[in-house]
Amino acid sequence: MIRLFFTVAASLSLVASSLAADLPGQRPPAAGTDDWTFTIAPYFWAAGMSGDVGQFDLPAVHVDASFSDILDNLDFAVMATGEARNGRFSLFGDVLYVKLSSDVTTPRGVYADSVDVGSETFAGLAGVGYAVWQGPQGHLDVVGGLRAWHVSTDISFTGQVLDGRHGRDSANWVDGLAGLRGRYAFSEKVYLTGWGLVGAGGADLDWDVGAGVGYTFNDRVSLVVGYRALGVDYSRDGFVFDVVEQGPIIGTVINF
Repeated sequence: MIRLFFTVAASLSLVASSLAADLPGQRPPAAGTDDWTFTIAPYFWAAGMSGDVGQFDLPAVHVDASFSDILDNLDFAVMATGEARNGRFSLFGDVLYVKLSSDVTTPRGVYADSVDVGSETFAGLAGVGYAVWQGPQGHLDVVGGLRAWHVSTDISFTGQVLDGRHGRDSANWVDGLAGLRGRYAFSEKVYLTGWGLVGAGGADLDWDVGAGVGYTFNDRVSLVVGYRALGVDYSRDGFVFDVVEQGPIIGTVINF
């Protein structure tokens, strides 16, 4: 059960990697204008996860968790992205905080009566982009940025031999990412958005791809629905985080 919770914690920490460039579906600025435009996009990603996870110097285990497994242990989550554009240039950022907890009753109660497990994840991304193509129907940007990760897990034992024992394992790293993102409008209401990024740094590999269809309600609000896959391969000092997460994503895009 403890390893299952580690699986859940790892899966939701991946959600923290959501790129600010992923969801915004900003309409291209009118030709000849130099004004800044801004976008905020809260989103939700219903993803499952598969891969290898290891913490507390335990052997890495292969995991395959559905989204319902993750949701059962979720206490709190905030996911939101932002973007600013001026002509061909753009700045983007993403902040996410996730808190998980689980109280597991040991089956035999020899070493402990129960085990409390908690996990917190914070991830922040900052980057820049330049439109290599821009027109009335959309844009194609070359983007690059840095993604900082912090993942921590706490475990506490109650009762029996291990009563009062406590442990904590955590990892911090930064990855550099580069790639493309774009938007293409089929009509005044419907548009396609997509992205593909890859990088490394603290992790041996960090990648993120996805695509979505957006519907514009008015000049300020639109809705995007799509599918996303993200993978990261981090391993250091007994902390293993080599997973792929994928699933549907939905976001509300607010322009101002």
